[in-house]
Amino acid sequence: MAFNHLTAGVHDALVPLSCTPVTHSVPMAENHRSDRSPTKPTRPAPGAVLDRLTSGPSRAARITHTEHLPPRAGRHAAWPDRIRPEVVEAVRACGIERPWAHQARAAEHALDGDSVVVATGTASGKSLAYLVPVLSTLLDGAEAPARRAQRREAPARAAGGRWVSDRGATALYLAPTKALAADQCRAVRELARPLGTAVRPAVYDGDTPPEEREWIRRYGNYVLTNPDMLHRGILPSHPRWSSFLRALRYVVVDECHVYRGVFGSHVAQVLRRLRRLCAHYGSSPVFLLASATAAEPSVAARRLTGLPVVEVADDASPRGELVFALWEPPLTELRGEKGAPVRRTATAETADLLTDLTLQGVRSVAFVRSRRGAELISVIAKERLAEADRSLARRVAAYRGGYLPEERRALERALHSGELLGLAATTALELGMDVSGLDAVLIAGYPGTRASLWQQAGRAGRSGQGALAVLVARDDPLDTFLVHHPKALFDQPVESTVLDPDNPYVLAPHLCAAAAELPLTEEDTELFGPACAELLPQLEAAKLLRRRTRAWHWTRRERAADLTDLRGEGGRPVQIVEAGTGRLLGTVDQGAAHTSVHEGAVHLHQGRTYLVRSLDLEDSVALVEEASPPYTTVARDTTSVSVLETDVEIPWGDGRLCYGSVEVTNQVVSYLRRRLATGEVLGETKLDLPPRTLRTRAVWWTVTEDQLDEARIPPEILGGALHAAEHASIGMLPLFATCDRWDIGGVSVPLHPDTLLPTVFVYDGHPGGAGFAERAFRTARAWLTATREAIASCECDSGCPSCVQSPKCGNGNEPLHKRGAVRLLTVLLKGAPEGAPEGAEETSAKTPEESPEKTPEKKSQA
Repeated sequence: MAFNHLTAGVHDALVPLSCTPVTHSVPMAENHRSDRSPTKPTRPAPGAVLDRLTSGPSRAARITHTEHLPPRAGRHAAWPDRIRPEVVEAVRACGIERPWAHQARAAEHALDGDSVVVATGTASGKSLAYLVPVLSTLLDGAEAPARRAQRREAPARAAGGRWVSDRGATALYLAPTKALAADQCRAVRELARPLGTAVRPAVYDGDTPPEEREWIRRYGNYVLTNPDMLHRGILPSHPRWSSFLRALRYVVVDECHVYRGVFGSHVAQVLRRLRRLCAHYGSSPVFLLASATAAEPSVAARRLTGLPVVEVADDASPRGELVFALWEPPLTELRGEKGAPVRRTATAETADLLTDLTLQGVRSVAFVRSRRGAELISVIAKERLAEADRSLARRVAAYRGGYLPEERRALERALHSGELLGLAATTALELGMDVSGLDAVLIAGYPGTRASLWQQAGRAGRSGQGALAVLVARDDPLDTFLVHHPKALFDQPVESTVLDPDNPYVLAPHLCAAAAELPLTEEDTELFGPACAELLPQLEAAKLLRRRTRAWHWTRRERAADLTDLRGEGGRPVQIVEAGTGRLLGTVDQGAAHTSVHEGAVHLHQGRTYLVRSLDLEDSVALVEEASPPYTTVARDTTSVSVLETDVEIPWGDGRLCYGSVEVTNQVVSYLRRRLATGEVLGETKLDLPPRTLRTRAVWWTVTEDQLDEARIPPEILGGALHAAEHASIGMLPLFATCDRWDIGGVSVPLHPDTLLPTVFVYDGHPGGAGFAERAFRTARAWLTATREAIASCECDSGCPSCVQSPKCGNGNEPLHKRGAVRLLTVLLKGAPEGAPEGAEETSAKTPEESPEKTPEKKSQA
């Protein structure tokens, strides 16, 4: 929990929430000081830390740009008069005399009954902005039942062996991860301790023991959970939660910028189901949302909740100095596919930097995009630290999703106690957990959006001190482009968060779940959107729903909530089991199993390396055995696309730019073995896995023979030029859409049977579409211009991973023609109209709440 007000030495109540007590901060106003005199040991200046990292000529040459963000003073305000004085005193006990201006403004809106989104920077005190009005309201709600308790006994066992009356007002907190919910619960308990039993926070998730769940349902008045548990556990069992929902005053949606794309669209429907049940029980809760800095946060919050939302985005908190370095790993002597030059991997480079920072005593976290990458960085850093000092090796660990609950909790305790000095983490740690006292953040590869980049960089310096952030580029087109074009990072606004609740693949299962909770009526169409009216007859025809008089009912025996997985494509998760012992190591989504736990894949868990011995798709089990291979594995696949429907087609000179529906057939065909430290390809092994089909949305462009002649593209290099342009455009799209290159796929064909022309497709990797292809369509001119520039500016001769080679290419990156791709894109762009493509608005303006751009979690091809 990030209050961002604590002066040194005055936050004993919150010590359990930090890695170590905060002992250095920016100067605060007079009324922030404590009577105590804290000690202030000097922390390393971020510039000095960077100088030590870059000592030596080879290291210094890897810095392509350094950005210096100066410190910023804070602006105070007063809490609204309606905040209970007991709550103000509890906040003061934590060393916070006055709130920042944005906190006071958000609290005022919350008390007025306005749903509000606080979209300010990392460590700006968003948590306190919503907690203060929530705690004040819970305190108000506790008084009326207490008076009634004099007339009738309604004892409830509370924490610490005390007894309280029935709950009064309630609040629900939603976090995208279990770790964040647990972190917030610890913080709320400490902050609300002076309020006694009037505030009773409790975490309700999949790790909550059964014996605690009944108490939480009956007596908890501040319940912290996640959208998955709300979807599967709370809403389907709403009669057991009736008293809680009847008294629900606030719903807190933390880190709401995470709810984008398909995941966000699912969560939007879960929140509509929650609002529907609240209305059934007579409540209308106010939504309080916290977001990282984002473009148009109120628009995104409205799409997410379906309600008007007030925006508070003027960050009044102070900020320490931030030194942000862009780092490009060096070229090695190794050669990759087709003799292409190979750079040192971002994983190996980040592991070295984490090792150096740990040896210097610099408290650091390294963010990496994959679970495997987090494990690899941790393993490499531990090995190198052990060579210098064995005790230091124990102070570095990996933190990622997929761990068992007890492993995750142990890591969180070590993190908060200060036992860990360096951490390699996935985005499970990015999302708001308080990691006070960090000096440096390493980011292994561009995280896909500028919003995520700044969110990760903000993990350091959370107590107001200066901090260092280093973006280590991967060997791919986008990362290479960004480290050589820093204005694209530092001079551009963060992206809009876009989602599409009307996606029929998303909406249909939630209509079934809603009908199972309460029969659906025609009045519900307004809540679920106009697509609801179209889908209900289809669900009735499919015998998923049955209409009786004026309502639709769920009549099946199975649970309707099990029809969809909020974070994946559905289906049973694949269990990863150690063959020799039968021990369950973890799980992986069914959609990702083909690429991550195929036979022969390397799987990492808690620093140990395993090889997948077999993958049983029918029983959803992958058997693994411990091994120590000197390589990692990368799956490869092949893809074909057929056009189902063209929604929009506009001329680009003689060529055409199109957007519509397609069917994609994909098959994982092999995997590469790459040397750990260098990425050198050691070999390729064929696989025999079944093909999978996907109906989704795509953008595609065609060129004519005249354009090919103008670009000097003879038939013998046409396939290579199209293929190279496809790879590079996929690599560059995350700069224009809130996606990862693994969330999209592509196909290039010299003569496509549906268009009868040379065609390049880029499609969304999730059923029904994910908004990325539409974003590509609407920004096509800028997107393909950046693609052309990225290819043309690369130093290689004939193509490399930094420009046109793809690690996922099922054709072994054959054929590719770098120069042909540049000429082809040049001619295509000559015919591109200025501004947004005509017709783009029609494709995105389906409802007032919606402008689709979604984030499928599942991997796709290219």
